[in-house]
Amino acid sequence: MFLSDVDILKAVRKGDIVIKPFNKKKLQPVSYDISLGNKFIVNDENNTQFVDPVKKVYAKTREIPVKDGKEFVLHPGVSVLGTSKEFFGSDHYLIQVGGKSSLARVGLMIHNTAGIINPGHFLNITFEITNQNNIPIILRPGMEIAQITFSMISSPPSQNYRKNGRYVKDNWKHFTPAKRKK
Repeated sequence: MFLSDVDILKAVRKGDIVIKPFNKKKLQPVSYDISLGNKFIVNDENNTQFVDPVKKVYAKTREIPVKDGKEFVLHPGVSVLGTSKEFFGSDHYLIQVGGKSSLARVGLMIHNTAGIINPGHFLNITFEITNQNNIPIILRPGMEIAQITFSMISSPPSQNYRKNGRYVKDNWKHFTPAKRKK
């Protein structure tokens, strides 16, 4: 069951959901709009021949900071990592991130597969941003780029993401090996 705007607001006020900064105007009927941050990670295609995840060979990357009021041009067929301005999380709810239909209609995808934020994970989310269009898309820090929804879980989880989460300390780190269960 998804939380409505009424229940999201109650949970934020109670402290069961953290959203910083919180702006009531970004509250939708069953979601909360989040904004694009100021950092992007791009592949350095001139120094990368291939990616082989099995052998842990990944692309060389570089981080590009973009100031508020400036723009980042995302070219067709290119994937980059971006971050949210908002820091958010919950110990009590499963959070799901989804794109905005207005941006999807111009070919912008904000996540490929990583749409779930486990209870206990508090973060500025890393977006997997791709331009599926055949023309460039302008991205600006602060633009509303995604929405998050909150789902009730049937019982408290036996595991806590803070203890065994892969990206618990640094969600911005590009490739982090999975933690081994003890």
